[in-house]
Amino acid sequence: MPVEFLTHEQKEKYGRFSEKPTPEQLNKYFWFDDRDRYIISQMRGSHNQLGFAIQLGTVRFLGTFLSRPINVPKNVSLYVSEQLNINSNVLSLYTNERTTRNHAQEIKRIYNYKDFTEQPHHWRLLRWLYTRAWVSAERPSVLFDLATAKCIENKILLPGVTVMERLIAQIRDRANTRLWRKLASLPNHPQREMLENLLLSDSTTNKKSNLDVLRKPPVRITVTGLLKAIERYENFCEIGSIEWSTAGIPMGRILALARYASMARAQTIERMNDERRIATLVSFVIVFTIRAKDNVIEIMEILFSDLFRKANNKGTQKRLRTIKDLDAAARKLKDICTLLLDENIIDADIRKTIFATYPKKMVKESLEKVHHLTEPPDITVPYKELFKNYSTIRRVLPKLLSLLHFQSTPSGQHVLEAWNFLAETENKSGRNKYLGAPLKGMSTSWKKLVLKGPNHRIDRCAYTFWTIEQFIESLKRHDIFTDPSEKYCDPREQLLQGEEWESIKPHILRTLGWSSSAKQALQDLAIKLDETYRKVQKDLKENEYVRIENNRIILSPLDKLEEPKSLKKLRKQVHFLMPHADLPELILELHQWIPFLDAFTHISEGNSRVKDLSISMCAVLISQACNIGLEPVTQAGVPALEYDRLTWVEQNYFRAETITEANNALVSYHSKMKLTQILGTGEVASADGLRFVTHDKAAHSGPNPKYFGVGRGVTYYNYTSDQFTGLHGIVIPGTIRDSLRLLELVLEQSTEVQPKEIMTDTAGYSDIIFGLFALLGYQFSPRIADIGSSRFWRMDGTADYGDLNTISRHKIRTDLIVRYWDDFMRIAGSLQIGKVNPTQLIQALQRGGKPTMLGRAIGEFGRIFKTQHNLLFITDPAYRRKILTQLNRGESRHSLARALMYGKKGDFTSKLSRGARRPVGSIRTRC
Repeated sequence: MPVEFLTHEQKEKYGRFSEKPTPEQLNKYFWFDDRDRYIISQMRGSHNQLGFAIQLGTVRFLGTFLSRPINVPKNVSLYVSEQLNINSNVLSLYTNERTTRNHAQEIKRIYNYKDFTEQPHHWRLLRWLYTRAWVSAERPSVLFDLATAKCIENKILLPGVTVMERLIAQIRDRANTRLWRKLASLPNHPQREMLENLLLSDSTTNKKSNLDVLRKPPVRITVTGLLKAIERYENFCEIGSIEWSTAGIPMGRILALARYASMARAQTIERMNDERRIATLVSFVIVFTIRAKDNVIEIMEILFSDLFRKANNKGTQKRLRTIKDLDAAARKLKDICTLLLDENIIDADIRKTIFATYPKKMVKESLEKVHHLTEPPDITVPYKELFKNYSTIRRVLPKLLSLLHFQSTPSGQHVLEAWNFLAETENKSGRNKYLGAPLKGMSTSWKKLVLKGPNHRIDRCAYTFWTIEQFIESLKRHDIFTDPSEKYCDPREQLLQGEEWESIKPHILRTLGWSSSAKQALQDLAIKLDETYRKVQKDLKENEYVRIENNRIILSPLDKLEEPKSLKKLRKQVHFLMPHADLPELILELHQWIPFLDAFTHISEGNSRVKDLSISMCAVLISQACNIGLEPVTQAGVPALEYDRLTWVEQNYFRAETITEANNALVSYHSKMKLTQILGTGEVASADGLRFVTHDKAAHSGPNPKYFGVGRGVTYYNYTSDQFTGLHGIVIPGTIRDSLRLLELVLEQSTEVQPKEIMTDTAGYSDIIFGLFALLGYQFSPRIADIGSSRFWRMDGTADYGDLNTISRHKIRTDLIVRYWDDFMRIAGSLQIGKVNPTQLIQALQRGGKPTMLGRAIGEFGRIFKTQHNLLFITDPAYRRKILTQLNRGESRHSLARALMYGKKGDFTSKLSRGARRPVGSIRTRC
């Protein structure tokens, strides 16, 4: 790693006042207590007292003394002089170098400040830095900032910027060397040869290296795509990373090395020294073996789900196409039955009468048609269309059964047994190989198809499809899981447990503001809910917007707010003042205000910068956000805009984490503007989805006829503050319900703005979501489309709420909440520290609409807060308008995003892989 990693601007800011301290910082570092004032008063002369006080505040704030102590921002000298009742003008007299040095020594002695090299404090700092560098893969500049903050916290005077910079570089080099040595020792000699072969070119793939071939997963949802994914996973398994023990090696460091290997050129890795090269390839294989398995399972899940969905759709369409034929046959049979019931026709003449009107052949045809076009009422499976895919399933099923190994929860055990039984039948032959097949959980409809004849012989085709259907559903609920895995693991095992939970439990309870006693917490919530009910009951008769009819809430829509003429005039004036600038000029000027493009760092984590890099990054940002590709922004003869240069920048600088860092810088700058504070406080945010059409067989897309018609698409689910800033965004397949991803969206955002009230549209809420948000200290405020169908819950079954009694008949089961209270806190703590993936946890709790007992308990808890929200929603027009206004803010950003992403009409028509998430991430940075 290069010794010099700080930019010129970072070096200039080190140990100096880069900007005026905020009022909060002045109160924290430059406010003096009685002891401080006494010590300050011992200095001779008011100028020495003021200078001494400023030096004391400076060392607290900066961690070092200034060579010229009077070179402080004006607000600092004014703040200190007002505290001490001293004229700030006397500070100009504080210029004697000997006096300032003596004062600095006095402050060191009295307040116990230590020199940077003083032991044992220096050794403790080095140990802390080394541990941090070993455990995490933080950039050197981040580690530099952390070391600076650590010194200030422990009253260790900062050294010169070069000393600190070199120290960080040396510590990271030692940690990296240790990491490379440990990882390089994992593979044996044959495995090392296989790793080295990854860097060789394959003549059959246009001279791409084997590494290039392996790191790109298949992206098409087809049988061929699944077979390629299986082959890719088998290639990883051949290397044998499952044998390697990574105990004692931080997973974060392995992930960082794997990320570098996934993006760096094979030639770059080949030029590394032996230990680093092998360590990089080992990390790549460890991580990508897991991801390759996840890729196989993901394509399998989508492919099999699509087969069932398409079979059901085809069955429905076929029934619609043949409905006229069925109607005609049914009408004929109806007429025949009418003749049979006619008492005027004697029994002896009945057949003669019927066949005179309807020939025998016609009757047979009608019966056959009805038989062919109708299904027994107890068979709901579209088996005719589904079973046509059996040969397709057989192309991939044997390999899937032999290659993938799963585990299950108790509720998924019978499904796993059926899956394992299918795997065993692959090695059997004969007519009885399905004898003893597990049938637990099989519905009557499936039994009609699976069990044939009086001996209940098992139909292998039907049994296979039943097993697959149950398996996919259990996989989605995480009742079936695999280990190791990033996406298909068991989230319940990732929760805080045992000693780890007990040690952090007091901190979690204190941070979230919950009592360890469920009864105490419920008592407080019951009082609050009761007060809300009684307030709404009192105001109900005077509320012109709400009424109760037939035990349903009827809520009138809000009145439209008319814009005053002054606002219209102001809008025209502002529009007239807006400068007409091209998009590249706008971005580059913004970069001059705040160097957000500097957040795009090189994948090697080095300080790799080239001339006019900001111009190149601006071009790549425009190409991605506008969905136009690199060619329109390429300009021959301009080095910064040459195609090869832009490709290099895109591959090495544009990653999800760098886009996030750039966005964080923009949000931080924007949130501190005075105009922004007028727009909003930053404590309110909303989540909504922006839909994009994709290639019809893209792996990370999904069907949704409402938004994508007959095609497929993705939803860019984004998080917008009340200051019009985009805080976070994730790409989800078009079929996933928004509420599943909402908590992930909120918890994983990393900007300085931390909203506490979250608003969504109707699709974004459920009882469990209400419960989880409440546990984490958030106020969840969704817009309810049909408040009349929403249930209102109560905790006190005997309370009289007047007119509200008819809509509040449902009682919350507090016994469930009490029983699972400790699990509530464990889940909240695990979510808060990022130990478990929120989406996977919610899927496991909901189990496809059949919640676990813990999920039901969280839902009961959420009903308390949902009812409070609903009561406020119906009684307070200002609250409803606040939600509507915030959702409109998100929609306005969507309109801007649509206008920016004009290329290809805003559609991702090319293959969509994980890397294709960057363009929509670029939209967030640009909007």
